[in-house]
Amino acid sequence: MAKQTKKAQALATKLGDNQQLYPVTDAISLLRDLGTAKFDQTVEVALNLGVDPRHADQMVRGMVSLPAGTGKTVRVAVFAKGDKAAEAEAAGADKVGAEDLMEDMQAGNLDYDRVIATPDMMGVVGRLGKLLGPKGLMPNPKLGTVTPNVTQAVKDAKGGQIEFRVEKQGIIHAGLGKLSFSDTDLKTNFDAFVDAIVKAKPSGAKGKYVRKITLSSSMGPGLKIDTTEIAGA
Repeated sequence: MAKQTKKAQALATKLGDNQQLYPVTDAISLLRDLGTAKFDQTVEVALNLGVDPRHADQMVRGMVSLPAGTGKTVRVAVFAKGDKAAEAEAAGADKVGAEDLMEDMQAGNLDYDRVIATPDMMGVVGRLGKLLGPKGLMPNPKLGTVTPNVTQAVKDAKGGQIEFRVEKQGIIHAGLGKLSFSDTDLKTNFDAFVDAIVKAKPSGAKGKYVRKITLSSSMGPGLKIDTTEIAGA
C-alpha cells in the first residue's frame, strides 16, 4: 500500500469521513482551506441527475445568469450586418462580422466562448455546423443565441450567463466563480445555478431528480452537498 504524503494526511484529517454531507455554506468555507494554489482557483459544481440524456424527453439544457458573474473573461463573436453589427460592437462583442467572420472561423480562428447570430445570418452560420457544433458554440434560438436583440445577448454573455447541458452519464458541471469571490457571492451563484437545473427538470425524468451535488475547487477534492436543503431537488 502506498504511503500517504504529509499533504494527503493533512487533507484526510481535515475532511474526516469522505461520505460526509455538507451544507453549501460550510462547503464553500472549507474549500478555502483545501487545495491551495498560486492562482485564483475556479469553484466548480457537479450534479448527478436521475436522467438518461439518450432519450429526448430526458435532456436537460439551458442558460442561467450567475448574479455575481463567473470571474472569467468571456470572448463573444457575433454574426450580424448593418445596424445590428454596430449594436453588437457597442455592446462589447470581441468580433463582429458576416461572411468574413465565417471565413475567419473556417481558417481555424475559434477562440470564443459564445457565438451569437441574428436570425437573418443563420444561412451563413449554418455552414459552420461541423466546426461550431462539436464545441457547443452553434447559435440556438432556444438558448437565446439566435436573436435580433444582440445588445442584450452580448451583455448577458459578458455578464455571467452560462450554458448548461447534461452529459451522457447524467452529469452537469459548471464553474460558479473564483475562490477569491466572497462566500455570499459563491452561495448566490450556487443557488441560481441549482435552481435553474431544478426548473429545467424534463418530463421524462423518473424517481429522484438531483441525486448528488459536489463542490470542488480547481486543485481541491470534491465535497458532497446535503441536497435536503435544496427545494425541488
